[in-house]
Amino acid sequence: MAGTNHGHTLAAWTGVIIAFIGFCVSGAFMVLAEPMGFWAGLVVVLLGGAVGLVMRAMGLGQPRKTVTG
Repeated sequence: MAGTNHGHTLAAWTGVIIAFIGFCVSGAFMVLAEPMGFWAGLVVVLLGGAVGLVMRAMGLGQPRKTVTG
């Protein structure tokens, strides 16, 4: 694993940070017993994944390996 850059890209870091913020928001509202805030936090988690995918499609992620054979 030391020879790879798995996750060391702007797309990966941005997606994970947004998803982590959504996870924290959702957890806080779960403790506060506020269902709408909980679901809003889960929407932010999904948004983090979508942002990461879009950024990867824009070329900000790790390049795909080509298989030669």
